[in-house]
Amino acid sequence: MKLDSIDVRILDILQRNAEQQVAQIAEQVGLSATPCWRRIQRLKETGVITRQVALVDPQKVNVGVTVFVSVRTSTHTQAWFEQFRATVQAIPEVVEFYRMSGDVDYLLRVVVPDIAAYDRVYKRLIDGTSLHDVSSSFAMEELKLTTALPLTYAR
Repeated sequence: MKLDSIDVRILDILQRNAEQQVAQIAEQVGLSATPCWRRIQRLKETGVITRQVALVDPQKVNVGVTVFVSVRTSTHTQAWFEQFRATVQAIPEVVEFYRMSGDVDYLLRVVVPDIAAYDRVYKRLIDGTSLHDVSSSFAMEELKLTTALPLTYAR
């Protein structure tokens, strides 16, 4: 789907605050409410907007510790991968999961209340599959966190 400058402006507004009324968004982009609503619906239908969620303060739900987990494996079969993926997806504390290039095969972002909780996650992770190396790094300070994607490349 080709995005025009109005679509990009709508996306920018929604990424910052998806709770705004369509009339407010329409005013900001220079449209009336109905055409703006149609554009938003088209962005959803075409999969540009994948979902709308509430962002929760991790401290207020007691998962303020972020751990980045680097995983290396010596096994690269599809069967092993399917088992590993199922193991990781069954652990709710894993909030991001990536297959990587380079020295690390997989990277996980885990949120927990403390080191003891992470140790329980770690044990579930290694119990589910055979891993060559697991390295955990605890975030000391969050310097930037955004869910908004850069839209300068969209067109």
